Amino acid sequence: MRAALPALGLRSKLVLIALVLLVMPWAGYAYVRAMEQLLRENQEQQLAATARTVAVALQDRPRLLTPPAGTATEGGPTATTVHDEAKTLLAGLARPGLRIWVIDSKLKLVAAAGSLDAPAPQGAPPVFGPIERAVHFALRPLFERMFRTPAAPGEELIPDDVIFGGRELERALDGAPTTRRRPAPGGRGTILSASHPVWSGEAVIGAVVLEEDTDAIVSLRNRAFEQLVAVTLVAFSAAALVLLAFASRLSWRLRRLRDEAENAIDSRGHVRALLAGEHARDEIGDLSRSFSTVLARLADHNAYLEALAARLAHELRTPIAVVRSSLDNLRLQGGTPGGATYLGRADDGLQRLEKILTRMSEASRLEQLVREGEREPFDARAVIESCAAGYSSAYAPRRFKLTLPDAAVPLNGSADLFAQMLDKLVANAVDFATGNDPVELTLEREPGAAVLRVSNHGPLLPAGMKERLFDSLVSVRKRAPGDEPHLGLGLYIVRLVAEFHGGRTNAMDRADGSGVAFEVRLPLV
Repeated sequence: MRAALPALGLRSKLVLIALVLLVMPWAGYAYVRAMEQLLRENQEQQLAATARTVAVALQDRPRLLTPPAGTATEGGPTATTVHDEAKTLLAGLARPGLRIWVIDSKLKLVAAAGSLDAPAPQGAPPVFGPIERAVHFALRPLFERMFRTPAAPGEELIPDDVIFGGRELERALDGAPTTRRRPAPGGRGTILSASHPVWSGEAVIGAVVLEEDTDAIVSLRNRAFEQLVAVTLVAFSAAALVLLAFASRLSWRLRRLRDEAENAIDSRGHVRALLAGEHARDEIGDLSRSFSTVLARLADHNAYLEALAARLAHELRTPIAVVRSSLDNLRLQGGTPGGATYLGRADDGLQRLEKILTRMSEASRLEQLVREGEREPFDARAVIESCAAGYSSAYAPRRFKLTLPDAAVPLNGSADLFAQMLDKLVANAVDFATGNDPVELTLEREPGAAVLRVSNHGPLLPAGMKERLFDSLVSVRKRAPGDEPHLGLGLYIVRLVAEFHGGRTNAMDRADGSGVAFEVRLPLV
């Protein structure tokens, strides 16, 4: 059997939806990478164009690469003049971070100018806004590990392996312009080089090599990534807070509506109106108003059912009186020898029907009194003591054991309703009591509450009925021929009166298993 998946709340679902937004940073990362590649290609094109420009300038001065005969002496004045003129030409074309060097067809370095050391930027990179500044400061160790900071200075000397082993130089001397990327010394970056041949007629007399590091592009990329991370974190934090607040508000409204829906019908069956979201103009408000409409219809139906018992009792008493008077007339006139038996059965049926109607009317009257009754202080100890005096004679030979506190027990409610509640509890205990043990009536005073307990020896409570005994029309009595009808309204009336006084009822078996006890806990004044 497959295990059930855990239920996800609204806040969890909104968090999952927010995770889908992670595609935005990935799109930003791809965009930065694409821009970096575009900048690198543009740098290559510019470097190649500059190399071509220098080569064209040298083509107009072939003597710089092929000095005339008689000037082969390296230290001679002519060689020095040629070297200075070439260096001056290259220095005019160089810029910070760009190095230019020229070789002849014999791979001899003719002149070099410029340096790969770009001037360090003045001041810290700009950070826009206090929030971004705080994010940048907090994530600085992470940025330093993720993004390589361009190292300076670059190499000062041209490595021999670059001159003698460079494949791009061989291709340039063969007449083909080339570009190349090579790692900087120590692996601290990348150096981009562009080579272009220098023509003299149909012959290649040398080559121009331009080198430039990519630190500017790397710095720009790192800056873009830092901006992307900072903006993403700020945006996601703000979105998460907004979504969390929205989900919490939505969850709170739904929980409030759920709680009111669960308590819409109280223990007496009365319908209450829903208040959560009643005036809201969204779906939750519509749901609340729909529930309120359904509950209003249910309340009307319950009011009709509550009044039905009183109306039936009133309407049925007239035909019952007619039937009883007819039976009395038949009894006075005499009849067949067996007619007395049928008259007795009819009379018993009428008596049972009258008792049912009387109890239904009593329950309806009590419900009405509980809803509209006035409360006033009274002493529960005095009421119980007064009622208990008449129980011994009313239920003789059943004995009663009364236990009362020494001090008064003040309650706020109705003494008459309290006495009726006690009558129902005692009548129930007498009906189920067995043997000669007395029915025990106990009133205890606890901190903030008075506890009335009525217990008797007899059968234990049926399994699963402890919570239902105080509901309307619930009875566990076993019917026998000739027994009085029981509608299951006695303990229901007990619960109504207890709730009227702000208390609650409970049914339990005795600790020794000899019987049952009914407990009513009421708040003290």
